[in-house]
Amino acid sequence: MRTSLREISAVSKNFKHVFGPVPSRRLGQSLGVDLVPFKTCSYDCIYCQLGRTTCKTVERKEWVPMDAVLDELKQKVSSRPDYITLSGSGEPTLHSRLGEIIEHIQAMSDVPVAVLTNGSLLWQKEVREEVALADVVLPSLDAPDPERFEFINRPHPDITFERLLDGLAALRREFSGKYWLEVMLLGGYTSVPVQVRELAGWVRRIRPDKVQLNTAVRPPAEEYAMAVPPERLAELARMFEPRAEVVAEHRGQRAAGESKASAEAILALVRRRPCTVEDIAHGLGLNPSETVKSLGGLEKRGKVIGERHGLEQFYRAAASTRGAPSSPGQTRSKPILRIVAAKAAKP
Repeated sequence: MRTSLREISAVSKNFKHVFGPVPSRRLGQSLGVDLVPFKTCSYDCIYCQLGRTTCKTVERKEWVPMDAVLDELKQKVSSRPDYITLSGSGEPTLHSRLGEIIEHIQAMSDVPVAVLTNGSLLWQKEVREEVALADVVLPSLDAPDPERFEFINRPHPDITFERLLDGLAALRREFSGKYWLEVMLLGGYTSVPVQVRELAGWVRRIRPDKVQLNTAVRPPAEEYAMAVPPERLAELARMFEPRAEVVAEHRGQRAAGESKASAEAILALVRRRPCTVEDIAHGLGLNPSETVKSLGGLEKRGKVIGERHGLEQFYRAAASTRGAPSSPGQTRSKPILRIVAAKAAKP
């Protein structure tokens, strides 16, 4: 029986903080938990697939009610995901009851808990103590020096490159669980050997269990955040110790197994009018991260096309764009991997 758009929206809106399970190249089937409102973050990364940060902060508080999160999890945990992942559409370590949430999850299920974080608050001991309750921690390092850190991550003024590095290294000393460090490489900014060697030097100091290379394969917040081609990533992976694994999902690779129901609902919506990720997530009651994954699958199959209008990225059904010129002020987004170089940042 075909699921209607209204039915999908009604079911999804029962869950405001928990989404999935969704397929993850790093974590298998991941049940996502969103602990902050949309785009509430300590960074405003130029490559972010969810767009620009609307609430840049380092304030730790109970951004969403812990009890509401746990109630939703109790309904979803029977899906038996590979991991329960604290991530979503902002920075999870901003939630002041993060440690309590992890302990409650572990009391209700034996599914391992992962924390997907930008690592920006790990210089605070209380944050490290809470994060260390998880089974797996996946922080990130995107820049080799303070200048590129400011340019790529656009952090809150309280966060410095030195604090970031100190926090990442301190967590390794105190945390006995799995530590997988993501390194995001961007064409023209952090993809030349001299910069990668600097990044590899910091990674040796941090000593993660795994190094995972990624790049901007989905439409980024800023169109100048360019992807690194897959063959180049494979070459650069050899410069890290331990040797990095490439986790970027490039075009042409197997599409993530997005929910068929949500993908059909998204397609029905963008057939009516162009929408941003936030428009789709709000209109269908989906989580923004889940929306991005479904859009990625639809884009790979040629079902939707992304177009940039000013600072926003819109999506429309592919059939509605055939033979039609773009509207004034609108630029058709280029498939990211066709761009193999960007203007290099000044050294």
